[in-house]
Amino acid sequence: MNIQDSQLSAFRAEAREWLERNFPKSLAGRGDAYFDISPRYPEGEDWAAWRKAMGDKGWGTPTWPAEYGGGGLTRQEAAILRDEMEKIGAFTPMIGIAQSMFGPTLLEYGTEAQKQRHIPPVCRGEIVWCQGYSEPGAGSDLASLKTKAEDKGDHYLVNGQKIWTSGSMHAQWCFCLVRTSNDHKHEGISFLLIDMATPGVEVRPITLISGKQTFAEVFFTDVKVPKENLVGGLREGWTIAKRLMQFEREGIGARKMTVGELRPLDVVAKEYVGTDEQGRLDDPDLRARIVRHQMWERAHRLTVERVAEEAKTGPSEATSVLKNAGSIALQTRGELLMEIMGHRGIGWEGEDYTQTERDSARQMLQNKAHSIYGGTYEIQANIISKRILGMRDHQ
Repeated sequence: MNIQDSQLSAFRAEAREWLERNFPKSLAGRGDAYFDISPRYPEGEDWAAWRKAMGDKGWGTPTWPAEYGGGGLTRQEAAILRDEMEKIGAFTPMIGIAQSMFGPTLLEYGTEAQKQRHIPPVCRGEIVWCQGYSEPGAGSDLASLKTKAEDKGDHYLVNGQKIWTSGSMHAQWCFCLVRTSNDHKHEGISFLLIDMATPGVEVRPITLISGKQTFAEVFFTDVKVPKENLVGGLREGWTIAKRLMQFEREGIGARKMTVGELRPLDVVAKEYVGTDEQGRLDDPDLRARIVRHQMWERAHRLTVERVAEEAKTGPSEATSVLKNAGSIALQTRGELLMEIMGHRGIGWEGEDYTQTERDSARQMLQNKAHSIYGGTYEIQANIISKRILGMRDHQ
């Protein structure tokens, strides 16, 4: 055994022992309670204790620099930690926009003062951030945004509207794209950090088809934002925004279903559809489609792991491939699950349906948004064709 293998083996033993002492066994397998487009940390002593333990250790953000409250682990050590957590049903309690998107971006583009102020609370899971990107007239064409930030000397005065702002009804802070110049479309955009408690910020939740309120409209009316809350240089917001969206797509591409029916589809199908005399699913066509989906899902999961292993400086344009492939996997699974369950797959309320069946119906509808948020399927296809395949628009 070489030195590196010996060190990794020692780290595995350390991680296993620490998890055994600190992970509340009452939470085993309950990581889905953390998963939502707009996370709110669950309440209760065990939840709070687990979040504090992981925050103090830095393992909620394992590869972030230790000087800002992260774990300072290598990618190999972080992979070992994930493996040991999965073995006992543990999970990271720091899941959200702050950890998956904002934090990595600020670590690259923020000033030292900004990192010292904003990164430690994210590592400890003490704060929720939201993303102020889309507007009623600026969705797929995000650079058409009109929310304006006027220079008032010692502060910016922000006026405008954002929509589909994930988790803004729970967030304390918002990273926001604003227009600081009308002379150029992309080059006129800047990246501001806005305290959601600032006078003039109004949040109006949006109820989705699934019945959830994970998004909202956000209105800014004469909102004063200190100059020190500008990330990067003036008019450099589009560059920062694109980098952040790479982190976002990486997260979307790697996402798994965490609510509803989570068992393998072939197992669920045998229960709902039945088997033939040979013990096979009693529907050859459905059986073939389930196998194709499981092959796609497995290939996608292996690709996610390979891209993560090969990444040197963070997400690349390959995140667009993962985002589209992951969306297809989730949507296909949801639709197959509904077909397998038959009329029980459209249960919405009432005791005639199990909680799992009701959750599965809602999850199927929520999955439809995967090909829209984080950049539409078509936008990702354009990125893939131009930046990966080297194709160019015909003149």
